[in-house]
Amino acid sequence: MSQPSSKNAFQILTLLLSIAGVVFLQFAPISAAAKASSIALLTLAFWATALIPEHLTALLFFLLAMLFSVAPKEIVFSGFFSAAVWLVFGGLVIGAAISSTGLGGRIGRYAATQLHGSYVKIIGGLVAAVVLFSFLMPSSMGRVVLLIPIALSIADHFGFREGSKGRTGIMLAVILGTYIPAFGILPANVPNVVLAGMAETKYKISLLYGSYLLLHFPLLTLAKAVIIAALIVFFYPDKAVERLEQNQNVAGPLTRNEMILSAVLPLMLMLWLTDFFHHISPAWIALGGAFFLMMPGIDIVSTAQFNQKLNWASIFFTAGILGLGGMIGKTGLDRIFADALLKLLPLAPQQDFINYMSISIASALTGIVTTLPAVPAVFTPLTDSLAQATGLKTESLLMMQVTGFATVLLPYQGPPIVVGLQLAGEKLSSAAKICVPLALVTVFVLLPINFFWWKVLDWL
Repeated sequence: MSQPSSKNAFQILTLLLSIAGVVFLQFAPISAAAKASSIALLTLAFWATALIPEHLTALLFFLLAMLFSVAPKEIVFSGFFSAAVWLVFGGLVIGAAISSTGLGGRIGRYAATQLHGSYVKIIGGLVAAVVLFSFLMPSSMGRVVLLIPIALSIADHFGFREGSKGRTGIMLAVILGTYIPAFGILPANVPNVVLAGMAETKYKISLLYGSYLLLHFPLLTLAKAVIIAALIVFFYPDKAVERLEQNQNVAGPLTRNEMILSAVLPLMLMLWLTDFFHHISPAWIALGGAFFLMMPGIDIVSTAQFNQKLNWASIFFTAGILGLGGMIGKTGLDRIFADALLKLLPLAPQQDFINYMSISIASALTGIVTTLPAVPAVFTPLTDSLAQATGLKTESLLMMQVTGFATVLLPYQGPPIVVGLQLAGEKLSSAAKICVPLALVTVFVLLPINFFWWKVLDWL
């Protein structure tokens, strides 16, 4: 038999045996949390290994969770009700509009003129640009949705075809660059905001923008941005070949559809930038923009494009990840994991370095089970116990969460990474090749250096 057939047989056998094992555990005399954990581990393993396509893994999760009633259907399918799924949908429509009108080519060509030169310059310039954009636009989801179509056009401009290392590198520079370094900027990522809210409500501690930036920006933002760019160049090396545009619309006058889209996009950006004022979710802004672009009389995204061009698999994948997170929270797996982890930590007074590293790593590991936005919700209630065990200040313990949830080990942990990969048509495994070594460098290099930075600032 040919090699592909052998590989397919192995995939099918592994899939069936894994499902059979999970089904067997559902009838075993174990706790409900243990039964839920078996489904969660199977789902995470399939996503991590890409044994089957990501959307099929999501469908398998829905099926197993509902067949064995491990959580209410409102929890299992909660992802479909979430803002993230509708932000993905809106982003897909906006991306289709930018692509079909040719406006993406114009924007990409202009951006490319600022990045022309070596591949290293392209990747480094993109990472720097999206980090700066994180200061302007608070929503990481909104940043990803807005930037991916432009990144695709930049990749096309430099001749990076679908499946090439250069194209993947550009996508990862934008996706990872706009999310991971932004943990050092207080309003730029959801976990930061959740932590700030819980610190305020539970401990009456207000996290200040300036002190947060001083504490985290040098290493969590600047250093990680440089490392991300270096890892992308190392794992996805390529050579840029700037090409002439074949589409005359790029050099000619704006078409009617381009003019409409050129008016809609700045309006959406303005609404995204001012969400602190009007409190409208970025998802509903994206959905409103998508509706307008498909309206009769506008028809920038036609019915045929809607049916054929949108990546519907990404909707199910995103909903699956969010539903899994909801199931983990509903069954108490997150708290069980965190409590068990804390019991293993070598915490003691007057051991600042060991305490700092232990809590930071525990926070990072918790994010593997709960996904990153849920880490503050799980860890913040444990702060009093941690303070008693370590003798550290409450403020310092709260900030240690940031060093933990800013350490992204696997792509599925960060919803904006998932959304960005789906919009860009890239695989989770592509981002994992950057996330895993970045996490290792963070734990063994950046966290120890960060400890001494905190010492200088008198936070420890």
